[in-house]
Amino acid sequence: MHDQIKALLNEALTLDEVHVSGEGATFQVIAVGNVFDGVSRVKKQQLVYKPLSALIADGSIHALTIKAFTPEQWQRERKLLMPE
Repeated sequence: MHDQIKALLNEALTLDEVHVSGEGATFQVIAVGNVFDGVSRVKKQQLVYKPLSALIADGSIHALTIKAFTPEQWQRERKLLMPE
């Protein structure tokens, strides 16, 4: 399922990075790309939800946490969200 989510997002959006974690029907997505530059938080969520709508509708994804960043924002946030 992780690979399917990544593929759908990469196909629909121009992203530099996509990280998917979770299990069952609960997933967390971190998406990084210039597509999010100047976009409100709500619009970022909508951009990520749209390509996944079929998986949400059929119950494959029950809960989805989305964090969407521009590459510049990701440079600041990466250490907090993905410690090595």
